[in-house]
Amino acid sequence: MKTIDDLQVAGQRVFVRADLNVPLDGTTITDDGRIRAVAPTIAKLVERGAKVIVASHLGRPKGAPDPAFSLAPAAARLGEILGQNVAFATDTIGESAASVTAGLTDGQVAVLENLRFNAGETSKDDAERGAFADQLAALADLYVGDGFGAVHRKHASVYDLPKRLPHAAGDLIATEVGVLKKLTEDVKRPYVVALGGAKVSDKLAVIDQLIEKADRILVGGGMAYTFLKAKGHEVGISLLQEDQVPACLEYLARAERRGVEFVLPVDVLVASEFPDLKTKAPAHPGTVAADAIPADKEGLDIGPKTRELYAAKLADAGTVFWNGPMGVFEHPDYAGGTKAVAQALLDSEAFTVVGGGDSAAAVRLLGFDENAFGHISTGGGASLEYLEGKTLPGLAALED
Repeated sequence: MKTIDDLQVAGQRVFVRADLNVPLDGTTITDDGRIRAVAPTIAKLVERGAKVIVASHLGRPKGAPDPAFSLAPAAARLGEILGQNVAFATDTIGESAASVTAGLTDGQVAVLENLRFNAGETSKDDAERGAFADQLAALADLYVGDGFGAVHRKHASVYDLPKRLPHAAGDLIATEVGVLKKLTEDVKRPYVVALGGAKVSDKLAVIDQLIEKADRILVGGGMAYTFLKAKGHEVGISLLQEDQVPACLEYLARAERRGVEFVLPVDVLVASEFPDLKTKAPAHPGTVAADAIPADKEGLDIGPKTRELYAAKLADAGTVFWNGPMGVFEHPDYAGGTKAVAQALLDSEAFTVVGGGDSAAAVRLLGFDENAFGHISTGGGASLEYLEGKTLPGLAALED
């Protein structure tokens, strides 16, 4: 896979597929981590005299313009980070994009409007997707893939466009792939995996792979309750995927056969209703044993004994991969479990990888120093699919 150091970019129009898919509250960015992650690649291209055209998706608009998903706030924030004016095209392949990109001089940057305002970006029809990629290719001379959070998508700007232009991986993607290889090829042991998040179905494929590679798997978050149900415990009104209970039973049995520690919560914080995440009003949770959740209560975080247990299981790790919060970390009453796992990673001497998505957002929201972790991924889904052993379309397109 070529990197941007292999490209002659001075005076060239360089199309950078970034991941500026940041959370917004109206037009206010609530977490700019993904913008800051790609900024060094863009800055390097600027320093080398490229005319940089940045493109990304944001949210899930339905193939047509939607002001709620405009990239204008992200473009403005990118300009602040780079310390220079960043032009913004109000469309992707229309008059504004053509005018803005044609007007760039060496070292200038422009951001195109949301790629997903065009149906061709996400189309499952190869011809429709290819036609959109042709229009994007007309804007540029070179392609740099640096949106790791999107490389598991077979989308026009990720998969089809690099086939139409000389291409290379940006520094962010090169770093992400290097880190993930450390989790799959030459792992320092004990190898401990901490998995959380809402749905166990989102993690089944990666659990299937990790049972073959990890020494310990710690489970928290909403997905833990399906595993607890599989062990015959009452889970009350907690998040539950009843149809996944047989799969959970199978993985628990496989882990035991292979000698992999599969660790579930021993206590949880419960309440009668989900907390208000806007007002963050006090929720007054109770703590109960994980095998004694009342029928009218919902588990919303791992309890204090589980936090101590998980910290102990992480203490001697050589490598840690963490993907998914341990509870509803957005509310202060249910942030303790996620905070405890993050702190345990910092306290260990392991090579630590935070697997993107909500875990990365939690690290920032809870006030941890991002640089203290070995690596914080910008792509939760992409990281998981890489660890599952899947071929990621965006990486495959950059490798040829």
